[in-house]
Amino acid sequence: MSSRIPGAAEAFGESSRTSGDCSRTSGDSSRTSPAPNSSGGDGQLTGRTVVVTGAGRGIGLAVVEAFLAAGAHVVAGSRERTEALDRHVKRGAELTVVELDLATPDGPNALIAEAVALHGGLDVLVNNVGAVRPRVDGFLSVTDEDWDWTFTVNLMAAVRTTRAALPHLLATGAGRVVTVSSVNGRLPDPLVIDYSAAKAALTSFCKALSKEVGPRGVRVNTVSPGPVETALWQGAGGVAATVGQSRGVDPREVARGAADQSVTGRFTRPSEVADLVLYLAGPSAANITGADFVIDGGLVESL
Repeated sequence: MSSRIPGAAEAFGESSRTSGDCSRTSGDSSRTSPAPNSSGGDGQLTGRTVVVTGAGRGIGLAVVEAFLAAGAHVVAGSRERTEALDRHVKRGAELTVVELDLATPDGPNALIAEAVALHGGLDVLVNNVGAVRPRVDGFLSVTDEDWDWTFTVNLMAAVRTTRAALPHLLATGAGRVVTVSSVNGRLPDPLVIDYSAAKAALTSFCKALSKEVGPRGVRVNTVSPGPVETALWQGAGGVAATVGQSRGVDPREVARGAADQSVTGRFTRPSEVADLVLYLAGPSAANITGADFVIDGGLVESL
């Protein structure tokens, strides 16, 4: 299997079904932001408002859990309520779950509006929504509709959510945007030809935006995982299963082959990606902007 395939599916797609339903179980919803440079780990995000897209499972869920542990108010955008999110809600976490379709023009605006209405503003945006469909039949099988879908989910959802969030992030004087991209932005592969192009565009978008808004206090960075231990990669109907079926190979063999292509010989854990996202939202990364952080176990060989 190509060395470029493993990074194709790090972000779980949470971008179908639009709903106005939201559920929130938290105490005081008033905005109690700490000083602009006090956000980060070890409870220093207490009172901050964080929006996470694609939050129902995988990397998105891990990011939600990391920010909750750090004391933030978290608004989770997801196409559906998952059991994992509901467990946090039921135990009284400072978590709001908003069910909506981030692949629609109106979904991102609705998510940000909900967060601002609940908490009076916004401090951190984590763009995680994304999805991949391996193109096992080659480039000529990829239709215009396929390209539109891939770019809508993997690029335009982040563009629209960032556009809706940016006025509120600028208002804080210290807003942060962390976007989950992919090593496929650096390692284009024909099996995920449209996804690779979309992720390259996503990383480029964030780099360009960082130059515009950095002088106004907003930091914009990307995180580019390689293969991650998620159902999208390893579950039924995931990348390993799809590739395995097309090649007559056991999906477990596909996954093992992908892991073996990294220096560490394993997939990245969702919590490891979440820790990096949390770091980039915190004070230790105060002078980091416009950067792309690869977390792939050494898969990418270029400097």
